[in-house]
Amino acid sequence: MPPANPAELEGMTPYCIVLTTVSGEVQAQALARQIVEARLGACVQIDRVQSVYRWEGQLCSEPECRLTIKTRKACFTALAQFIRAHHAYEIPEIVQIPVAAGSADYLRWIDEGTQSGDDPPR
Repeated sequence: MPPANPAELEGMTPYCIVLTTVSGEVQAQALARQIVEARLGACVQIDRVQSVYRWEGQLCSEPECRLTIKTRKACFTALAQFIRAHHAYEIPEIVQIPVAAGSADYLRWIDEGTQSGDDPPR
């Protein structure tokens, strides 16, 4: 049986995952809720991570929370602006990872949970 969505077969979709990190659980929960409420992400997962990095010439090792945001590429610019406006870090991580393929039902669910500024209201 062929896939319900041609993107499942072609390996190209209008969807992406966006990653960012924050310094703790309280900030992670707040930012995740704001992103979903703004319909810039259909779902945000929060994972605790240990980050090792160089900042202002110093080697740092800090606990952080990584947010994995499931969204559409059409929402990326607005989402990146939203993260910058609501983030405590001077230079927040904002990384887009394209989704090459996915189940049609799940991708439709992302459509239902997100809208970009160019989309008509739902």
